[in-house]
Amino acid sequence: MEKFTHLEALLFTAVLENCVDQLSILGYIMPVSYEGKTDISHVCASILPLERNLSYTHHLSNRAMKHSALSVENLRKIQADRQYASDVITVTMKKMQELGKFNSLTEANEREKAKKSKFHDFLIRAEEGKKEIKSLEKQLQDVKKETEIKLQNRDNMIAYLRDELQEMKTKMNMESRYMKKSTDLQVHQTQKKCSNAENVLDKEIQKLRTQTDEEIRVHMEIENFLRQHHKVEEKLEYWSDKYENDTDAKDKELDALKAAKANNLEMLQRLAEEIFEETIISDRAEKEAKRRLLEQDALELKSILKLQAWWKGTMVRRNLGPYQALRKIQEKQLSKQKEKGNKEKSGAKKKMR
Repeated sequence: MEKFTHLEALLFTAVLENCVDQLSILGYIMPVSYEGKTDISHVCASILPLERNLSYTHHLSNRAMKHSALSVENLRKIQADRQYASDVITVTMKKMQELGKFNSLTEANEREKAKKSKFHDFLIRAEEGKKEIKSLEKQLQDVKKETEIKLQNRDNMIAYLRDELQEMKTKMNMESRYMKKSTDLQVHQTQKKCSNAENVLDKEIQKLRTQTDEEIRVHMEIENFLRQHHKVEEKLEYWSDKYENDTDAKDKELDALKAAKANNLEMLQRLAEEIFEETIISDRAEKEAKRRLLEQDALELKSILKLQAWWKGTMVRRNLGPYQALRKIQEKQLSKQKEKGNKEKSGAKKKMR
């Protein structure tokens, strides 16, 4: 940016001081005083042409006088804009006096533009957020409706299940009463059967007791009888000893017979093995003789067949025996062929002549 001369800088500074004074007067005129910073990009943009600053300041003062009934928030905003414009102009005056440039004014304008752009983006995002909120509210309403429908269905199902439960309770009560009556009847029948079985067992016990008493009486009588007849016991001992002796003797005889049987079995096995070997040898010899006989018969048969074939061929060649008529037939055929050949030769000679 081009640097102004000292005189131009003083002129611009005087104009800016006038603007600051006008803004201060406007601050005293306003019914509400508030210090702060807000968006006054339209004020900064209008200050750039210095000749229009005074007219804009008068316009603001006139507007403030006409609209004294504005709300408190609007007045606070105007007061904040005024204070911010005054601060920006003051900084610009200092820069103008020190450096002869007004970069701070353009920088402030750019900052306000950036803030405005951010605020615009914020508004766009807020609008999108509102749309999304509406969509979510609609989805929430749909979900609420679905939930209400599901709850209604569940209430209906609960009512149905309660009815089913009541029916099941009634059915269970009826079944329990029936089972109780049936169980009581079965218990009564079982008790009756048990009492009958007890009576039968009592009778059997009484019968067994009677039999036991009878057995005891018989046993006592037998003991008395045996005691009275002691000789019978002595004979019993004698016969017992004899039985044992005879048993030992018979056991010895049985052992001897077993040994003899074992010897006989061993001898029988040896004889069986010898007979088996002789049988195998004789069988092999017999088979060998049969084989040789068969070979001899086959050789004789082959020789006979050869001899018969030779003799038959000889008879055929020499026309012997039954083949003599065949010789006569062959001679007749040869004579006929010769006559026919002679006739053909004579006919051929005549044709040649």
